[in-house]
Amino acid sequence: MNQIKKTLIDFIRTETANAGFGKAVIGLSGGVDSALVAFLATEALGKANVLAVMMPYKTSSPDSLSDAKLIVDMLGIRYELVDITTMVDAYLMKCSEVSPLRKGNIMARQRMIVLYDISARENAIVVGTSNKTEILLGYGTLFGDTACGINPIGDLYKTDVWRLAEEVGVPKKIIEKHPTADLWQGQTDEQELGFEYKSVDKLLRTMVDEKKNEQELHALGFEKEFITKVQRLIAKNEFKRRTPLIARLGK
Repeated sequence: MNQIKKTLIDFIRTETANAGFGKAVIGLSGGVDSALVAFLATEALGKANVLAVMMPYKTSSPDSLSDAKLIVDMLGIRYELVDITTMVDAYLMKCSEVSPLRKGNIMARQRMIVLYDISARENAIVVGTSNKTEILLGYGTLFGDTACGINPIGDLYKTDVWRLAEEVGVPKKIIEKHPTADLWQGQTDEQELGFEYKSVDKLLRTMVDEKKNEQELHALGFEKEFITKVQRLIAKNEFKRRTPLIARLGK
């Protein structure tokens, strides 16, 4: 993990400079992913060059905000609090019925509007906080929480994030709490996905990294229904993992 930490710190420092920036803006949710990125970015760029932005909605858990502030205090980085409630509700008032999924997407995209506006003001790059598990399964909002200039943890599975977070010094209470997008009270990632991160990471490492086929996966003890569900999620969300397709007309 120490070598991974060094590689990611070098990545942030190098790619931030390559993009023409010297500072970073991070959406700090109070979860382990954004906490880890804040730790890495601070070490890469220095605490004066990292700005954390907390963007609660009226239904967000107070614990999320207090955990985010804990990270800010530990690192000594600058932060801003931008409540997105009035922004989101102004749009929701125009909608007759909005599903939890649509509402979550609206909140995620509003947060990215805030981050990119602040990045323009600060002349700073937006640093992403989506991990490999979320990216493969499509558990993120396109042009919302998946939007960024660089992403240092996009090749780390969720279980890798937990391990590295522990190594860099993220507080145990943040590492051990149930992962949540905090879209509504009591919401958790694993409840929505229908399986635990530890289980799906084990399958993804074998299926994606080691390229085992279905027969080999069955032989290793993975249930057919679980394999099929994960395969469908990966295939269904392929479009989220690529830049928008452009029709090439040639000459």
